[in-house]
Amino acid sequence: MVIRGRAPLRVSFGGGGTDVAPFCVEQGGAIIGSTINKYAYCSIVPRMDDQIIVHSLDFDMTVKYNTRENYVYDGRLDLVTAALKAMDIKEGCEVYLQCDAPPGSGLGTSSTVMVSLLIAMAKWKGVELDAYALADLAYQVEREDLKIDGGYQDQYASTFGGFNFIEFHGRNNVVVNPLRIKKDVIHELQYNLLLCYTGKIHVSANIIKDQVNNYTKKDAFDAMCEVKALAYAMKDELLKGNLHSFGKLLDYGWESKKRMSSKITNPQIDELYEEAKKAGALGGKLLGAGGGGYLLMYCPYNVKHKVAARMEEVGGQLADWNFELRGAQAWIADEERWTYDKVSVKMPDKSYEFKF
Repeated sequence: MVIRGRAPLRVSFGGGGTDVAPFCVEQGGAIIGSTINKYAYCSIVPRMDDQIIVHSLDFDMTVKYNTRENYVYDGRLDLVTAALKAMDIKEGCEVYLQCDAPPGSGLGTSSTVMVSLLIAMAKWKGVELDAYALADLAYQVEREDLKIDGGYQDQYASTFGGFNFIEFHGRNNVVVNPLRIKKDVIHELQYNLLLCYTGKIHVSANIIKDQVNNYTKKDAFDAMCEVKALAYAMKDELLKGNLHSFGKLLDYGWESKKRMSSKITNPQIDELYEEAKKAGALGGKLLGAGGGGYLLMYCPYNVKHKVAARMEEVGGQLADWNFELRGAQAWIADEERWTYDKVSVKMPDKSYEFKF
């Protein structure tokens, strides 16, 4: 058998950075966003020995472990090492990892990979984890065990899926509020949004460290408070279906977020964003911590094609995507069903046999 885990990547509309301590602990953070139809996958094939062989299909890398030895972080697929330790895996297996977006793209890839790992391992071991427990475990493994700087939103967004307004008050005090948005509004929002890859990746931990260091500076702190307030405003406008207002609030949020750290943007990204606005975009933002990755832009339907053309002219790469309303999932595939060497079918006038 093959055990598969799949978790969706996310786009955040507003509130990014307010889910990072100490702000979220002392002030309370808030994020609004949705998951999209790009995923991280984990496939587990049990073995009859004590070997664990991990294949990263994206990096063409293979790492081997022995269940009788202690798992050691050595910089090679440490996300997997940490997940194996957290789930207390003592049986041999082969693990295959694949993600639809590269690290540093701003779509929460590393946390989404962690969620896909944990949900697949839980399925294999028969461990029941509700969505809150799964997201909290993913946060613990990534942020506390591996000491990777970052916030809470990625693990919760990927686990729960769909449109959510998430409030953060520190560990074990996260509330996920699913948003009941009309289907017509979701369809229209999808039609008016462009997702453009800047061709650059970023190291989010460096940006987050700078943001945390700026927490005591008045301008940066005021910007974090404004970004949080904008998340609430965006939630209200989205629920009401006021999409043009929602698009303009994206612009407010981006301008506020840039005040949180000088590392969030750079001249190339600023130029790309300004070109999008000149072509007719009402607003947008860089996804993730900043510094590179995907740029999300809201464009009225009658100028969207102009914005798209301009983005490609200046070097942007447009992505094909859609919203995903389901969260992390795991299932079992029976590999023996794939090994037939022929298929037979009986029709009224004749029987057919197809050999492979």
